[in-house]
Amino acid sequence: MTATAAQPVLDFHVRLAPRPGAAERLLATLDECGLTRAVVCAGGTIDLDRLSRQLVEGGHVETDADNDAVLAACAGTDGRLVPFFFANPHRPPEAYRARAAEFRGLEISPAVHGVGLADARVAGLVAVAAESDHPVYVVCIDRPGAGVADLVALARRFPRVSFVLGHSGIGNIDFHALTLIRDEPNILLETSGGYTCVAEAAVSRLGAERVVFGTEFPLQHPSVELAKFQVLPLSPEQWRQIAWDNAHRLLGEGKP
Repeated sequence: MTATAAQPVLDFHVRLAPRPGAAERLLATLDECGLTRAVVCAGGTIDLDRLSRQLVEGGHVETDADNDAVLAACAGTDGRLVPFFFANPHRPPEAYRARAAEFRGLEISPAVHGVGLADARVAGLVAVAAESDHPVYVVCIDRPGAGVADLVALARRFPRVSFVLGHSGIGNIDFHALTLIRDEPNILLETSGGYTCVAEAAVSRLGAERVVFGTEFPLQHPSVELAKFQVLPLSPEQWRQIAWDNAHRLLGEGKP
């Protein structure tokens, strides 16, 4: 029996596109994969073909994410689905501040909106997150001002804010990201997308207390990300931290 067997799991990163049946599909998939809870961010903000082109060629959109759809999906789930606010840095931070109490965290994505992490507009959003005791989920990309080193600089400006570096850094094999964030205690790593070797190295180099499990559903099926951890030499306590305890600490809930 692996360390991941018979343990509760909180998926720290799923997306919800504003499409009919999306919330029902999400809940059914959580049940199918034995996932207890999930942090939900808005999806469908940008067409995937355009996003993939932007990652290679550059560019951005100024489209607002459908945060209302996320709230609607999370309502009535008794905390099983946890809503995060997907911020648009092209809007003033007051748009986030006015609604921060409805959400449990913040997402910033230079990959979508094209605003670098050193930009004053991003600092304004993080300042609101600090006021609201929200963790900040960040997707870094290989662009000037939007890389992992830029996240490190931002985290140093806001040492009391917890940041989560999404998707195991940049690309599938970003060992360099682990080196960059190693000495930054307020940055954790979310493991969706990265190779198994990166997840194993993250536990070794950062400690299990700084790693959180996520899937990026529906772009990645949770069973794929669960399989990644099933083959790792983790103790039950390490998996409990990665799959459950760390996420609840980030959400300010403590150990349930």
